[in-house]
Amino acid sequence: MVALADQPAERHRLIAATFTDRVLGTRDWDMPTPVAEWAARDVVRHLCEWFPGFLAAGTGLELERGPSADDDPVAAWRVHADAVQRLLDDPATAGRLLRNPHIGELPLAGAIDQFYTVDIFMHTWDLSRATGQDDRLDPGLCAVLLAGMEPMEDVIRGSGQYGTRVDVPPEADPQTRLLGFIGRDPAFTPAPAAGRG
Repeated sequence: MVALADQPAERHRLIAATFTDRVLGTRDWDMPTPVAEWAARDVVRHLCEWFPGFLAAGTGLELERGPSADDDPVAAWRVHADAVQRLLDDPATAGRLLRNPHIGELPLAGAIDQFYTVDIFMHTWDLSRATGQDDRLDPGLCAVLLAGMEPMEDVIRGSGQYGTRVDVPPEADPQTRLLGFIGRDPAFTPAPAAGRG
């Protein structure tokens, strides 16, 4: 994944494909996730809903929208992921810029990679852990993301996008340390079905 840093379309293709695999493997969309007050379908809803607005505000581009994650989370994700991939695969994207009052002006593909594809990557763990699927993340990318985020912890924490840091052993693997940094409890397990109301 790290080697694809200069290939945003390919990195999105791989990371979105892994998330798609977890979406297709989900049997109970009401399972609680490591994100407080989110069920499995809310992870899909989040990814499908925040990015189109970010893209439209910064570029004027509108993505094709699928059904609501409430009605059909699988179709919602597939339509959305395909639309993002088409955008990244479009040769015209190379010359497009995204303008945002908080981050300035960035090449569109790089902005998608930095803000959106990375979000899919981290939320893959949330959906996987909630639904009992393979929750291993690429350790190299985990290490790179953590190294980039730690120097900006005050800004990141102040954004409200991440929860309170969860303490993990300093010798923990990169995935565990990244999860703790972004406010996830690496030991999270969903409550048994009988315990959910």
